[in-house]
Amino acid sequence: MLFVRYNTLIFICFVGFLGGCGGDTPDAPAARVNAIASEFLAAYYAQFPEEVYEIGYPNAPNDRFGDHSAKALAAWDTSIDGWAAALDAIDPATLAGMPAAVTFVFTRERLQALVDRRVCNMHLWNVSPTWTGWPYMIVSTLAIQAVVTAEQRDEALDRAADIERFVQTDIDNLRAGQDKGYLAPASNVAAVVEQVSALIDTAVEDSPFMSPANRSGDEAFRNAYRNIYESRILPSLIAYRDFLATNYEGREDLGVAANPDGKECYSASVRYWSSIDMGTMDIHRRGLSEMSRIRSEMLAIARESFGTEDLSALFEELRTNPEYTFESEQHLLDYVNAAVERGKLAVPEWFGTVPDDELLVKPSPAYEKDSGGGFYSSGTADGSRPGIYQVGTYNPQGISKAGQEATVFHESWPGHHMQGSVAFLNDDLHPIMSYMFISGSGEGWALYTERLAGEMGLYSSDVARLGMLSNEAYRAARLVVDPGIHVLGWTRQQAMDYMLENTAEGYDSVSSEVDRYAAVPGQATSYLLGSLEIQRLRANAEKILGDRFDIREFHDRILVNGSVSLPMLGAEIDAWITEKTSTD
Repeated sequence: MLFVRYNTLIFICFVGFLGGCGGDTPDAPAARVNAIASEFLAAYYAQFPEEVYEIGYPNAPNDRFGDHSAKALAAWDTSIDGWAAALDAIDPATLAGMPAAVTFVFTRERLQALVDRRVCNMHLWNVSPTWTGWPYMIVSTLAIQAVVTAEQRDEALDRAADIERFVQTDIDNLRAGQDKGYLAPASNVAAVVEQVSALIDTAVEDSPFMSPANRSGDEAFRNAYRNIYESRILPSLIAYRDFLATNYEGREDLGVAANPDGKECYSASVRYWSSIDMGTMDIHRRGLSEMSRIRSEMLAIARESFGTEDLSALFEELRTNPEYTFESEQHLLDYVNAAVERGKLAVPEWFGTVPDDELLVKPSPAYEKDSGGGFYSSGTADGSRPGIYQVGTYNPQGISKAGQEATVFHESWPGHHMQGSVAFLNDDLHPIMSYMFISGSGEGWALYTERLAGEMGLYSSDVARLGMLSNEAYRAARLVVDPGIHVLGWTRQQAMDYMLENTAEGYDSVSSEVDRYAAVPGQATSYLLGSLEIQRLRANAEKILGDRFDIREFHDRILVNGSVSLPMLGAEIDAWITEKTSTD
């Protein structure tokens, strides 16, 4: 893979910054790299503007959604191939010692990941109750749609009207997928039918599709928007729901291996999300090994604080005893906000670069009850819109306190919110690395911070510390379950049973998670694979540097370039170690 090819280059370039390597290098190749990266970035969010809500890219179109028709996607593939060829025409050695070297590797890897993942034909079977499904994306986009000026309100009307086309294209793609043998799992189809039915049944004034109108005081705009909702959006929702319910038959097998080239799709998806090439059985076995390690740590807390060695019984107690669950949505939100504040106050002792970007915590709307426990959406670089941590609060009496604090630190401080905010502060960083996200380092970092929060003294109780380990066990279970589902033939019940037995998560949470894994092959593996690599890099640096190891510097170097690939992250830390040792 390309990340292997360029790993040595990146190390040379990072070290080159220390001694002026490449100081006389002409800047023409760097300018071409930056131009290609900028063109790719802008074109990506022009092609997929419904993904902007999560990352905060400022220059995407605001008057429409993406064109996912067969013709448009074929043209998109041609563009991808063109940018890859243009980068391949540049000698990477001419970039040594320049920021463009990092941009080159990152951009080329992302392009190749998109090429490799074509085998999945995701657009032909993307029926997803989670963040990769269009209901979630569209509603999340409308929630941040600007409506302050007359021009912005016109854009909002155009975008709302475009939902009809967007949904019809999705139906057309699913029909084509049926004809070609690409099918979504039947369980996900049922979950999406329920999700869209809830949207249909929501009163107009309460519908999340009405967010732009509800946030404006312009009566004419509000009336025009409502007319679009009633005449175009609502009929589209009904058409989509009815198509799935009556004309679409999902596959009984949960895993993508049942689709054409399914095993190849799974391998490409693991690379796409994690940025490393790891075999299916290697992932599965690593998950089993990590689960054994984590259970040993959980047993120590269970014995000391709960007087038991029966983890399964303890998990059930944490899931069902009202002492360990929430009384109400507000109780849960207060608990989350308190943890956010503790994390924010503690980070200066563990990081050299500490941004002060605002974070807003808000509950998930009712229709998203099947979407999982929580999601973070980045704010804007200029601070005009805060980062948002959306918390799943459905049935709070069924949500265990165990794991909630760890998830807070994962999503806020020092996790995703801080991660994205630090990247915005790097003036040498090409925007592509601020606005494109590689899950291996991005989610790997966030999971690493769950354990780091223990070192920082952020957990409020042994229940919360056990929850942290349960969360880590959750990610180990993903390494077991994800390939189990997609390649090894595991059933939905088999996957759920394994997760319920080995973590403190409740039935509803596990059910949503398994649906998510089925919808997004490979993504779930990126969390622990990335976290383990960051832990490995830290242990290696501590061993080599000894008393010279500075945890604040280490964390700053992990975050400085955004969510780059794991091989690039390793090269960054190797360069930092070289810098530290060369001063002796």
